[in-house]
Amino acid sequence: MNLHELVAGAGALSEDLRTIRRDLHKNPEFGLDLPLTLARVVSEVEGLGELTFGEGMTAAALLIKGGKPGPTVLLRADMDALAVIEDTGLEYSSTNGYMHACGHDLHIAMGIGAARLIHARRDELQGDVVIWFQPGEEGLAGADRMLEQKMHLVSGSKPIAAYGVHVFSVYPKGMFGARPGPLMAAAGGFVATFKGAGGHGSMPWLSKDPISPMIQSIATLQTAINKRLDVFDDVVVNVGWVKAGDDHTENVIPETASFGATVRTFSENHSNLIRSVVADVLEGQAKAFGVQVEIEWMPASKVLMNDADAVLRSRKVIGELFGEGRYWDMPNPIPGGEDFASVLEEIPGAFIFMGAAPDGVDPRTAPSNHSNKAVFDDDVLPLGAAFLAAMAFDTLNDQ
Repeated sequence: MNLHELVAGAGALSEDLRTIRRDLHKNPEFGLDLPLTLARVVSEVEGLGELTFGEGMTAAALLIKGGKPGPTVLLRADMDALAVIEDTGLEYSSTNGYMHACGHDLHIAMGIGAARLIHARRDELQGDVVIWFQPGEEGLAGADRMLEQKMHLVSGSKPIAAYGVHVFSVYPKGMFGARPGPLMAAAGGFVATFKGAGGHGSMPWLSKDPISPMIQSIATLQTAINKRLDVFDDVVVNVGWVKAGDDHTENVIPETASFGATVRTFSENHSNLIRSVVADVLEGQAKAFGVQVEIEWMPASKVLMNDADAVLRSRKVIGELFGEGRYWDMPNPIPGGEDFASVLEEIPGAFIFMGAAPDGVDPRTAPSNHSNKAVFDDDVLPLGAAFLAAMAFDTLNDQ
């Protein structure tokens, strides 16, 4: 088929997709339980295919059968918001304590748009398309749960390719970018709790102060990482919170002190090695101060690995749809995490970034994804919908 038909068709959906996106933005939901969001999705895709729902979570897989036999392609739209209080001043701002600060409301609308475009042209489709509407991307492994429940197999066969799009408020509007190989980091973290013996702050030798080894550990970690890990295989460890004592009792040595850190790695080797480095540093400091330390590691997402052929196909399709110069080859991966990595470990495919900085905003200084001031431009909705639909047609009709 002529892919330009998809661009025109998506353009005709622009206002409808904008309305859907803004309605979703006003009413964000968090985690794996998104009843209002899923209800809106179901109402918008009703009659476009067969829906399969997740168990124990509000997930849905929409199966659109093509007019001709062939394999299956999977497209993904994540649906969950963040526990962030919005401060954008938009007329459709959220007021319920959550916010679509990562653009998942746009992803939902793009997924709905892609479903409509594909269904309208399904007679030309040589195979089937499964569109995931996924909860729990923000740290709750929603993609892994959908895989465990075999929701990628609803067509009766394993997809031959999987594609997803992610908007960014700090990239120029309408530009697409990706790279083969590692695109995003494995994202995990740990909580460290130092356990000593409380006492009077004037006589620390009669107690076992847990704060000092905690502070020393935080300071030492960065140096230890630089000295023990390959600089050409990036690792990020950043402390996000610290807790010790009471803000009304300066003369009390607390019994415990703790901190939490996020950890980002780009290889399995460093994902394993960083645990040894953290343990050596924290246990060494604890021993030096005569206290104990417990380290609790959080589940980590996988490194998101783009298939080289899928990236080349994405680049070709973007050129055909929107013209040359709309795709850039990213020289380096980014340390953000994404559970679509689990999908791409199971199914070859590509995850593509898409700029959504509003007109008149310098992407270099715009509030980034996850900021309570992040703003995304609705104009990209038909572009993302057309791209997702085109990837399904181009992949299936090229067999």
